[in-house]
Amino acid sequence: MLEIADKTHDETRQGEAYAPHQASTASFKKNFYIESYGCAMNFNDSEIVASILNEEGFGATRNAEEADLILINTCSIREKAEQTVRKRLTEFRRYKKSKPGMLVGVLGCMAERLKDKLLEEEKLVDMVVGPDAYRTLPSLITEAETGQKAVNVLLSREETYSDISPIRLDNNGVTSFVSIMRGCNNMCTFCVVPFTRGRERSRDADSIVAEARELFNNGYREVTLLGQNVDSYYWTPKDADPNSTDHVTFAQLLARVAEIDPLLRVRFSTSHPKDITDEVLFTMAKYENICNYIHLPLQSGSTRILQLMNRTYTREWYLKKVDRIREILPDCGLSTDIICGFCTETEEDHADTLNLMEYAKYDLAYMYFYSERPGTLAARRYQDDIPEAEKKRRLAEVVELHRRHSEESMRNDVGKTFKVLVEGTSKRSADHLFGRNDQNKVVVFPKGNFRKGQYVHVTVTDCTSGTLIAATATAL
Repeated sequence: MLEIADKTHDETRQGEAYAPHQASTASFKKNFYIESYGCAMNFNDSEIVASILNEEGFGATRNAEEADLILINTCSIREKAEQTVRKRLTEFRRYKKSKPGMLVGVLGCMAERLKDKLLEEEKLVDMVVGPDAYRTLPSLITEAETGQKAVNVLLSREETYSDISPIRLDNNGVTSFVSIMRGCNNMCTFCVVPFTRGRERSRDADSIVAEARELFNNGYREVTLLGQNVDSYYWTPKDADPNSTDHVTFAQLLARVAEIDPLLRVRFSTSHPKDITDEVLFTMAKYENICNYIHLPLQSGSTRILQLMNRTYTREWYLKKVDRIREILPDCGLSTDIICGFCTETEEDHADTLNLMEYAKYDLAYMYFYSERPGTLAARRYQDDIPEAEKKRRLAEVVELHRRHSEESMRNDVGKTFKVLVEGTSKRSADHLFGRNDQNKVVVFPKGNFRKGQYVHVTVTDCTSGTLIAATATAL
């Protein structure tokens, strides 16, 4: 579907392996190693898998070569991600030769589409497990240990893993993700998600609030509520009267999480432009600890292309949504996704995208050129008819324009004072800390006596194209 060219939104990571820093593998019968690719949903899924394996006596390790079980949580959203996964699986096959009995499994979005190739043709893995089948991992492991190929890629209309407490696999201890729903009903023609993650279903609101509260009690100070389209979250208790109003909308869920404690910051991702409501925007305005930041994917500035993509909104409608966000939340940070060179895209369509970018002036963006993904509606309906060189030229223009907007946005913050949550030590200097402001911009400032998880006030004195710099900080 998409080939990434520039990513300035910090929630997407590729190929990171995690193990709980507080755990010792010595107390477990076996070790597992897990590596995740793609979106934040995949990383959250890996934490669910870790919890399931932990119950089965597996401890996490950061060293793949010493693991009894290697799992790679895959992403099908871009061809590059699939290529990377295949390369890693080839490397893991070498580890198996030196450690008899080691098992290798593929999880996530590549599972259903490529199960036959991975298991039989290329013989790269012992197990293939889809996003809705993680509860069956123990039985699949037992089956694979007998030498059989173990597979479960069935999608579910009900599975949300709401009763599983994820094991946090990062070393941050300050920020974390909380999944609020799974799947997607939108059927955008370029997207594989409805086919790899199934239909949309919302998680029990009480379990979401309980998980966020537990994180706060354990020292975390920021949660990001995750879903393919969080604004369509809608949960009704199973025993509720069908005619009653006993349900929870996304705005109501946001408020419930924000009310856990004023010190708990709340973010969310991702919003679909057609579904984000005034109720959500007014809820954000009401609670100081709900961050003023919205990821609002555009994909294209051309109404004609948006219709081909089945995005269900027009250029004019999107512009009005941007206006409404800025009317209710004047200082809201705005980020987006943009695809260049979708099927039949003309120079006029491309110019519409550049023009809309000039209007919105996004703070952060993911920018890609289109590449057809097997199984999508676009692959079935349309011809991928834009030459790759032309796609790359248009993408370069989009990237250049966004970088100018991003630099302008950064410069506009020089002299302003922000509340920042300390997330850790700067990668470039042990004498500096970093955190993010409300608008999701990274701020670097002197270490002083501050610590992770603390809120500080900083006044920005300088900036780079991607970072705000403060000379001093004051504890709140």
